[in-house]
Amino acid sequence: MARYTGPNCKLCRREGVKLFLKGERCYLDKCAVDRRSYPPGQHGQNQRRKPSEFALQLREKQKAKRQYGVLESQFRGYYKESARRRGVTGETLLQMLEARLDNVVYRLGFAPSRKSARQLARHGHITVNDKRVDIPSFQVASGDRIQLREKSRQLALVHDSLKRMGEGRQVPWLAVDKVNLSGEFLEPPKREDIPTAVEEHLIVELYSK
Repeated sequence: MARYTGPNCKLCRREGVKLFLKGERCYLDKCAVDRRSYPPGQHGQNQRRKPSEFALQLREKQKAKRQYGVLESQFRGYYKESARRRGVTGETLLQMLEARLDNVVYRLGFAPSRKSARQLARHGHITVNDKRVDIPSFQVASGDRIQLREKSRQLALVHDSLKRMGEGRQVPWLAVDKVNLSGEFLEPPKREDIPTAVEEHLIVELYSK
């Protein structure tokens, strides 16, 4: 599947917020958003026009896509499925994104970023209920147990990430066992417990047109 391979910091600057795409760097003074809090490009500092309603909706959609690391067709699929399910569409959309295996691995603290978590999954380092799963988009369900494979438990990336795990990634719907390098997906998260800075109702409005 195609993936964005350009500079991650430009994505954060374009959205005007930290998307935490580069792990530890995002918490340091080196963060590009802290140093240059304006969009990239030669006209980045000269944008004075008030954004339209469509522009605001588009920016929220782009922000969510980039934060979770999914492309347009996949994101649209998540929206269509969330619209079919019962409940608030925007909240259901975020719940589905949070239940992705790469996001769960990141939230558990086994990887410094979602990109790194995606690589752990693709390279076969992760098991779900004792079965190896190498699909980053795999939907984790309530009661599922996520664990590092035996041969992968000495990875320096995992241990460094656990040591530096920030409070923003400690969420109430996950239980983590740092000794055994495992975790459990307790239940789908409530909206107030999802630390994602996005106004999902604008995304719903955009796709509802």
